[in-house]
Amino acid sequence: MTSNLPRGARSEVLQRFFSGLTEYTFTSRLGVADPPLIDYLATMLVKFVRTDAIYGLRTPTGERLSQVADMLAEAQTRQGSARRRVHRHIGDFTLFWTGLYPEVAQRLQKDRKDSLIDYQDQGKRNYLIASRLPADQQSAPDDVLERLSNQFDLCVYGLGELRKQWEDRNGEDDAPLLLG
Repeated sequence: MTSNLPRGARSEVLQRFFSGLTEYTFTSRLGVADPPLIDYLATMLVKFVRTDAIYGLRTPTGERLSQVADMLAEAQTRQGSARRRVHRHIGDFTLFWTGLYPEVAQRLQKDRKDSLIDYQDQGKRNYLIASRLPADQQSAPDDVLERLSNQFDLCVYGLGELRKQWEDRNGEDDAPLLLG
């Protein structure tokens, strides 16, 4: 069980699990042979296992941003690579929810500012914007962000298939406990 491992070891187990599952799903099941894109998705999944990373975007005063509408407004206040990070986060946020948990994405949008926002359109748009803004050393490559924009719908579908794969593993004794 991964919860008994030290934090670094848990991250390594999760990285291996998501890397293998993402590679299998995208390469073998969908025929997508794009290692940088697949690596990006696996890393995003490991990062977003932690709720504080999903909702990690904050205003300069420390207010946590949980709605895409607020994230878009915050992006307009930032410059350079800081703005790129916000747009990338919006892409990741919308991809994560629409791909893995579309039922949650619908709840996130109901009766909130986000009710008028199409998460898939915003994901595509924000990855493209991020790909064209100045990068810092920790930034994803421009071409990967652009491919995420261009192939957003495929990535949403692929993450849905990935979820089915890990849910199918629930009966296996050696399946790692992901969110426990």
